[in-house]
Amino acid sequence: MNPTVNDIQLFLHNIAPNHFQESYDNSGLLVGNTGDEVRGIVVCLDSTEAVIDEAISLGANMVVAHHPIIFSGLKRITGRNYIENIVRKAIKNDINIFAIHTNLDNVYQNGVSTHIANKIGLKNIEILQKKEISYEDLPTGSGVIGQLNTPVDEMEFLQFLKSTMETDCVRYTNLLGKSIQNVALCGGSGRFLLEEAIRQEADIYISADFKYHEFFDANDKILIADIGHYESEQFTIQMLHRILTNKFNTFATHYTKVNTNPVNYL
Repeated sequence: MNPTVNDIQLFLHNIAPNHFQESYDNSGLLVGNTGDEVRGIVVCLDSTEAVIDEAISLGANMVVAHHPIIFSGLKRITGRNYIENIVRKAIKNDINIFAIHTNLDNVYQNGVSTHIANKIGLKNIEILQKKEISYEDLPTGSGVIGQLNTPVDEMEFLQFLKSTMETDCVRYTNLLGKSIQNVALCGGSGRFLLEEAIRQEADIYISADFKYHEFFDANDKILIADIGHYESEQFTIQMLHRILTNKFNTFATHYTKVNTNPVNYL
Protein backbone atom coordinates (compact mmCIF):
# COMPACT_ATOMS: atom_id res chain seq x y z
CA MET A 1 0.00 0.00 0.00
CA ASN A 2 1.23 3.46 -0.86
CA PRO A 3 1.62 6.15 1.81
CA THR A 4 -1.39 8.34 2.53
CA VAL A 5 -1.64 12.08 2.16
CA ASN A 6 -1.25 12.27 5.92
CA ASP A 7 2.03 10.31 5.70
CA ILE A 8 3.36 12.87 3.22
CA GLN A 9 2.09 15.70 5.41
CA LEU A 10 3.74 14.33 8.55
CA PHE A 11 7.04 13.82 6.70
CA LEU A 12 7.10 17.35 5.29
CA HIS A 13 6.09 18.85 8.61
CA ASN A 14 8.98 17.01 10.21
CA ILE A 15 11.28 18.91 7.85
CA ALA A 16 9.43 22.22 8.16
CA PRO A 17 6.93 22.20 11.05
CA ASN A 18 3.69 23.90 10.12
CA HIS A 19 3.78 26.18 13.17
CA PHE A 20 7.00 27.71 11.79
CA GLN A 21 4.93 29.54 9.16
CA GLU A 22 4.26 33.27 9.43
CA SER A 23 0.93 34.46 10.81
CA TYR A 24 -0.26 35.63 7.38
CA ASP A 25 0.54 32.33 5.71
CA ASN A 26 -1.69 29.34 4.93
CA SER A 27 0.59 26.33 4.58
CA GLY A 28 -0.49 22.72 4.99
CA LEU A 29 -3.13 20.60 3.28
CA LEU A 30 -5.45 23.06 1.50
CA VAL A 31 -7.56 20.73 -0.62
CA GLY A 32 -8.06 17.03 -0.17
CA ASN A 33 -8.37 14.14 2.25
CA THR A 34 -5.63 13.03 4.63
CA GLY A 35 -6.69 9.41 4.23
CA ASP A 36 -6.22 9.26 0.45
CA GLU A 37 -3.57 6.83 -0.78
CA VAL A 38 -0.97 8.76 -2.79
CA ARG A 39 -0.58 7.51 -6.36
CA GLY A 40 1.84 10.22 -7.45
CA ILE A 41 3.02 13.74 -6.62
CA VAL A 42 3.72 16.80 -8.75
CA VAL A 43 6.03 19.36 -7.12
CA CYS A 44 5.70 23.02 -8.11
CA LEU A 45 5.99 26.59 -6.91
CA ASP A 46 2.39 27.50 -7.75
CA SER A 47 -0.55 25.11 -8.04
CA THR A 48 -1.99 26.69 -11.17
CA GLU A 49 -4.75 25.13 -13.25
CA ALA A 50 -2.12 23.93 -15.73
CA VAL A 51 -0.32 22.11 -12.91
CA ILE A 52 -3.58 20.44 -11.83
CA ASP A 53 -4.07 19.34 -15.46
CA GLU A 54 -0.52 18.04 -15.48
CA ALA A 55 -1.16 16.00 -12.34
CA ILE A 56 -4.30 14.53 -13.88
CA SER A 57 -2.44 13.57 -17.06
CA LEU A 58 0.32 11.88 -15.04
CA GLY A 59 -2.08 9.97 -12.84
CA ALA A 60 -0.82 11.84 -9.78
CA ASN A 61 -3.32 12.74 -7.08
CA MET A 62 -1.24 15.14 -4.98
CA VAL A 63 0.37 18.49 -5.69
CA VAL A 64 3.06 19.77 -3.33
CA ALA A 65 3.47 23.50 -3.91
CA HIS A 66 5.63 26.14 -2.27
CA HIS A 67 3.03 28.90 -2.51
CA PRO A 68 -0.47 28.33 -1.09
CA ILE A 69 -3.24 28.67 -3.65
CA ILE A 70 -5.55 29.83 -0.83
CA PHE A 71 -4.32 32.65 1.41
CA SER A 72 -7.57 33.99 2.82
CA GLY A 73 -10.92 32.35 3.45
CA LEU A 74 -13.14 31.38 0.53
CA LYS A 75 -16.80 32.18 1.17
CA ARG A 76 -17.97 30.52 -2.04
CA ILE A 77 -16.45 28.38 -4.80
CA THR A 78 -18.25 29.33 -7.97
CA GLY A 79 -15.44 29.84 -10.45
CA ARG A 80 -15.40 33.64 -10.20
CA ASN A 81 -11.60 33.76 -10.26
CA TYR A 82 -8.57 31.59 -10.93
CA ILE A 83 -8.31 30.46 -7.30
CA GLU A 84 -11.88 29.15 -7.23
CA ASN A 85 -11.39 27.47 -10.63
CA ILE A 86 -8.30 25.64 -9.41
CA VAL A 87 -9.96 24.48 -6.18
CA ARG A 88 -13.04 23.28 -8.10
CA LYS A 89 -10.93 21.33 -10.58
CA ALA A 90 -8.82 19.78 -7.83
CA ILE A 91 -11.90 18.64 -5.89
CA LYS A 92 -13.63 17.27 -9.00
CA ASN A 93 -10.56 15.21 -9.86
CA ASP A 94 -9.61 14.13 -6.32
CA ILE A 95 -6.34 16.06 -6.40
CA ASN A 96 -4.87 16.90 -2.99
CA ILE A 97 -3.09 20.27 -2.78
CA PHE A 98 -0.46 20.77 -0.09
CA ALA A 99 1.59 23.95 0.46
CA ILE A 100 4.88 24.28 2.32
CA HIS A 101 5.65 27.99 2.25
CA THR A 102 7.08 30.23 4.97
CA ASN A 103 7.64 27.24 7.25
CA LEU A 104 10.10 26.02 4.60
CA ASP A 105 11.53 29.54 4.35
CA ASN A 106 12.12 29.61 8.09
CA VAL A 107 14.19 26.43 8.47
CA TYR A 108 17.92 26.15 7.92
CA GLN A 109 18.30 22.51 6.93
CA ASN A 110 16.57 22.02 3.56
CA GLY A 111 15.39 25.63 3.72
CA VAL A 112 14.72 27.77 0.66
CA SER A 113 17.45 30.35 1.33
CA THR A 114 20.02 27.75 2.38
CA HIS A 115 19.41 25.94 -0.90
CA ILE A 116 20.10 29.14 -2.86
CA ALA A 117 23.26 29.78 -0.81
CA ASN A 118 24.56 26.30 -1.61
CA LYS A 119 23.74 26.77 -5.29
CA ILE A 120 25.84 29.94 -5.55
CA GLY A 121 28.69 28.40 -3.56
CA LEU A 122 28.57 30.16 -0.21
CA LYS A 123 30.39 28.77 2.84
CA ASN A 124 29.92 29.39 6.58
CA ILE A 125 26.20 29.79 5.98
CA GLU A 126 24.15 31.10 8.90
CA ILE A 127 20.60 32.36 9.33
CA LEU A 128 20.43 36.09 8.70
CA GLN A 129 17.65 36.93 11.15
CA LYS A 130 17.20 34.26 13.79
CA LYS A 131 13.80 33.52 15.32
CA GLU A 132 12.98 32.03 18.69
CA ILE A 133 10.75 29.10 17.75
CA SER A 134 10.92 26.25 20.26
CA TYR A 135 11.16 22.93 18.36
CA GLU A 136 13.94 20.48 19.19
CA ASP A 137 16.52 23.28 18.90
CA LEU A 138 16.19 23.50 15.12
CA PRO A 139 17.88 26.66 13.82
CA THR A 140 15.11 28.86 12.45
CA GLY A 141 14.76 32.30 10.96
CA SER A 142 14.67 34.35 7.78
CA GLY A 143 17.30 34.55 5.05
CA VAL A 144 20.92 33.49 5.28
CA ILE A 145 24.37 35.05 5.13
CA GLY A 146 27.63 33.44 4.04
CA GLN A 147 30.91 34.02 2.26
CA LEU A 148 32.37 33.34 -1.15
CA ASN A 149 35.70 31.50 -1.13
CA THR A 150 37.42 34.51 -2.67
CA PRO A 151 36.32 38.11 -3.30
CA VAL A 152 34.71 38.67 -6.71
CA ASP A 153 34.27 41.84 -8.78
CA GLU A 154 30.75 43.24 -8.43
CA MET A 155 29.74 43.00 -12.08
CA GLU A 156 31.38 39.61 -12.45
CA PHE A 157 29.34 38.35 -9.51
CA LEU A 158 26.11 39.83 -10.89
CA GLN A 159 26.73 38.06 -14.20
CA PHE A 160 27.45 34.81 -12.31
CA LEU A 161 24.26 35.28 -10.31
CA LYS A 162 22.18 35.86 -13.44
CA SER A 163 23.56 32.73 -15.08
CA THR A 164 23.46 30.46 -12.04
CA MET A 165 19.96 31.47 -10.95
CA GLU A 166 18.72 31.30 -14.57
CA THR A 167 17.03 34.67 -14.52
CA ASP A 168 16.38 36.95 -17.49
CA CYS A 169 16.68 40.10 -15.43
CA VAL A 170 18.71 41.31 -12.43
CA ARG A 171 17.72 44.71 -11.07
CA TYR A 172 20.53 46.18 -8.99
CA THR A 173 21.60 49.38 -7.27
CA ASN A 174 24.69 51.46 -8.09
CA LEU A 175 27.96 49.57 -7.97
CA LEU A 176 30.04 50.52 -4.96
CA GLY A 177 33.50 49.91 -6.43
CA LYS A 178 34.43 47.09 -4.06
CA SER A 179 34.59 43.32 -4.24
CA ILE A 180 31.83 40.95 -3.21
CA GLN A 181 32.56 38.32 -0.55
CA ASN A 182 29.96 38.56 2.23
CA VAL A 183 26.63 37.62 0.70
CA ALA A 184 23.18 37.88 2.31
CA LEU A 185 20.08 36.55 0.60
CA CYS A 186 16.45 35.60 1.01
CA GLY A 187 14.27 33.66 -1.39
CA GLY A 188 11.06 35.44 -2.41
CA SER A 189 10.04 38.86 -1.07
CA GLY A 190 12.88 39.90 1.21
CA ARG A 191 12.88 43.69 1.58
CA PHE A 192 12.26 43.30 5.33
CA LEU A 193 15.78 41.88 5.82
CA LEU A 194 17.73 44.68 4.10
CA GLU A 195 18.68 46.53 7.30
CA GLU A 196 19.83 43.27 8.89
CA ALA A 197 22.01 42.52 5.86
CA ILE A 198 23.54 46.00 6.18
CA ARG A 199 24.03 45.56 9.93
CA GLN A 200 25.91 42.31 9.35
CA GLU A 201 28.11 44.06 6.78
CA ALA A 202 27.06 42.05 3.75
CA ASP A 203 28.49 43.33 0.49
CA ILE A 204 25.37 42.34 -1.43
CA TYR A 205 21.80 41.43 -0.59
CA ILE A 206 20.02 39.10 -3.04
CA SER A 207 16.24 38.83 -2.95
CA ALA A 208 13.15 39.87 -4.91
CA ASP A 209 10.14 42.17 -5.14
CA PHE A 210 11.90 45.43 -4.27
CA LYS A 211 9.77 48.46 -5.09
CA TYR A 212 11.29 51.46 -6.86
CA HIS A 213 11.81 53.63 -3.78
CA GLU A 214 13.12 50.72 -1.75
CA PHE A 215 16.26 50.57 -3.88
CA PHE A 216 17.22 53.95 -2.39
CA ASP A 217 17.38 52.25 1.02
CA ALA A 218 20.69 50.68 0.03
CA ASN A 219 22.08 54.17 0.66
CA ASP A 220 25.50 53.25 -0.82
CA LYS A 221 26.03 50.80 2.06
CA ILE A 222 25.23 47.61 0.18
CA LEU A 223 24.54 46.35 -3.32
CA ILE A 224 20.95 45.15 -3.80
CA ALA A 225 20.31 42.49 -6.45
CA ASP A 226 16.65 41.76 -7.20
CA ILE A 227 16.58 38.54 -9.24
CA GLY A 228 12.79 38.05 -9.37
CA HIS A 229 10.43 36.17 -7.07
CA TYR A 230 9.93 33.06 -9.19
CA GLU A 231 13.58 33.00 -10.20
CA SER A 232 14.81 33.14 -6.61
CA GLU A 233 12.63 30.20 -5.56
CA GLN A 234 12.43 28.04 -8.68
CA PHE A 235 15.07 25.56 -7.50
CA THR A 236 12.96 24.83 -4.42
CA ILE A 237 11.09 22.47 -6.77
CA GLN A 238 14.22 20.37 -7.25
CA MET A 239 14.92 20.36 -3.52
CA LEU A 240 11.42 19.16 -2.62
CA HIS A 241 11.55 16.57 -5.40
CA ARG A 242 14.82 15.19 -4.03
CA ILE A 243 13.53 15.09 -0.46
CA LEU A 244 10.35 13.26 -1.43
CA THR A 245 12.05 10.85 -3.85
CA ASN A 246 14.65 9.86 -1.26
CA LYS A 247 11.91 9.06 1.27
CA PHE A 248 9.14 7.50 -0.83
CA ASN A 249 9.71 5.02 -3.65
CA THR A 250 6.33 3.33 -4.12
CA PHE A 251 4.98 6.07 -6.39
CA ALA A 252 6.39 8.59 -8.87
CA THR A 253 7.28 12.11 -7.79
CA HIS A 254 7.48 14.56 -10.69
CA TYR A 255 8.63 18.12 -10.76
CA THR A 256 6.36 20.18 -12.90
CA LYS A 257 7.20 21.02 -16.48
CA VAL A 258 4.87 24.01 -16.26
CA ASN A 259 6.55 27.39 -15.90
CA THR A 260 4.21 29.09 -13.44
CA ASN A 261 6.03 32.43 -13.47
CA PRO A 262 3.34 35.09 -14.09
CA VAL A 263 6.01 37.64 -15.10
CA ASN A 264 7.49 37.74 -18.61
CA TYR A 265 10.44 39.82 -19.83
CA LEU A 266 10.82 41.35 -23.28
